[in-house]
Formats: sequence, C-alpha cells, structure tokens
Amino acid sequence: MSQMIGKQSISFKQCPYILSSGSVAGKKEGEGPLGKCFDMICQDDKFGADSWEEAESTMQKEAAALAMGKAHVKPEDVRYVFAGDLLGQTIATSFGIMNYNIPLFGLYGACSTAGESMSLAAMCVAGGYADLVLAMTSSHFASAEKQFRFPLEYGNQRPVSATWTVTGSGAFLIGTSKSHVKITGVTTGRIVDYGIRDSMNMGAAMAPAACDLIAHHFEDFQRKPEDYDKIITGDLGYVGRQILLDLLKEKGFDISGIYTDCGIEIFDKDTQGTDSGGSGCGCSAITMSAHFLPHIEKGVLKRVLFVPTGALLSTVSFNEGQNVPGIAHGVVLEYEE
Repeated sequence: MSQMIGKQSISFKQCPYILSSGSVAGKKEGEGPLGKCFDMICQDDKFGADSWEEAESTMQKEAAALAMGKAHVKPEDVRYVFAGDLLGQTIATSFGIMNYNIPLFGLYGACSTAGESMSLAAMCVAGGYADLVLAMTSSHFASAEKQFRFPLEYGNQRPVSATWTVTGSGAFLIGTSKSHVKITGVTTGRIVDYGIRDSMNMGAAMAPAACDLIAHHFEDFQRKPEDYDKIITGDLGYVGRQILLDLLKEKGFDISGIYTDCGIEIFDKDTQGTDSGGSGCGCSAITMSAHFLPHIEKGVLKRVLFVPTGALLSTVSFNEGQNVPGIAHGVVLEYEE
C-alpha cells in the first residue's frame, strides 16, 4: 500500500521512532536561554582541536556517541548514518564520524539538513531497509564565518538582519523499537527563489521556502494549523519569522498562535548580541534535541511540525552574484503513550 500522499509528502504506515538524541553546544549557546538543556557544553569552542573545522568534526563525534550511549547501542548496531554540515564537501561529517565505521549517506541541505537527515532516516526505517539509523548534522560559528563571510579577525560590522551561526551538533537515533516519539510523516521541500541576494539576511531568503513547505504540508495531509501543538522552523530568526507569518496569511493560514523558531529560542538577542537570532545546521538540531523533544516525550506536545530551513548558497555562487534560494524540510513528530 502506497505511503505517498499529495504532491510532496509521505504518511508512514509503520512509523519509525526517535529512540534517543544527543546535543553538543558551544560556549555562547551554553550561555543562552537553553543552556541547561544541552547534553554537553564546551567552554573552548575549538573543543581541544587545532582548527575550527576539526572542532566541528569533534562535535559530531560526541553527539553521535551521546545518542548511541543513551540507547545503549554500539556503532556496529547502526545500519546507516544520514549526516551533513555546511563545510565544503561536508568535511565536518566525514572526518567526524569516520572512525565509527558506519555506512554513510553524506547530505547537503544547508541549514535544513536536520530535517533532511531525519526525513531520509525515517523513510529508510519505515521502508524496511534498516532497524537503526543515525540522523545528524552540525555547524560552527567560526568555520561558517571563515567560509562564507569574513575571517573573524576582520571584525566586520554585522547588520541587524544577520543571524548568528550556532556552534552545535545534534544526533537522533531512529529505529523500529517503540518510544514516546514517533515520526508519522514527512514533507519534502522544493527550492524556492525570491531573488534575495543579501547573504546577511538569511531569514528573508529562507522564509519563502518555509511558507511553500508548510502550505503544501497542510494541503497534502488535509490539515489546518490547529491540528498542531507547535510548528517549529529552524533558522529564520526574527526577520524571517515575520516574513513567514505574512506569507502564510496571504495563503489563508494563521499559525501565529502555535509558531516558534529555533533561531529565536536558542539565544537572547538583547543580552548576547545575536541580531536576528540563530541559524546554521546545528541550530535546529540541538534546539529540537535538547528543548522540544523532551516536551514531546512527556506528552506536553502531542503533535509537532518541525521545519528546518536552509539557504542554498556557496562562496562561488555568492561571488558570481547569484541569488540565494531557500529550501525547507518538514517532519511530523507525535507523542505515543
């Protein structure tokens, strides 16, 4: 029997479950509103490594170890890893989890990679191709700034529309064994280009993709905003949040009463100087793992639509004057007693 519904979605007949998760955060993230929630906070943002890139790899290694350790499984018990990051050719991932010797599907969804990896891992488990899969991602403020913007030593002025790349890694162990959190469906996003060219305004670049994803999700599942306890985007921040709400209202959907964004939750912009909020692959991953997932596990939230968002740019495309298209991936998480 087909599990496909609508144009972009899957409703699982045999739902996979999130068995455990691990969250690793940097010093600044640990000083924010969610600081007490993370599994590991490192006071040295190099995590004892020689470079920012090696530090990001270390975060992935630790996040995977935390997720597996909580579920009392060994690397050899895990069939596949779906993982990616923001660095060229996903080097944080490949060097980070190399020694685990788990078969890897390397992904690039920009900051939407948490949603992409969870979607593919869930599809893999629900399709009978694996009993146990890791879905994970990471980002690092310094490695991202070095690659996409300016060396930190440059000390450039940041506009208020800019988001702060989160230093963090989140890993989710997804399998067939039952837990209190099941993945009941996914909606895969399309590339949406509204002509944004400002790399310092990622919220504006990604909000149209989030709108497109959420609207198609409602259509595919024949649902309304009130069918969810929370709709959580990944990386829009304060600027992108308002754009998303306005765009969805134009389509006849008002999600303002149940909506939040991981980039808003993770930092206190007034005291931490993070401008529009947080972004980066690690933003949605560690915020979901440390903050929202426990609320679903306890039944405080019964049904959540998790929508990590990504800006599809590279140093090459930006330097050549290309637009910054966006993408989003939706995952439905539900409580089970």
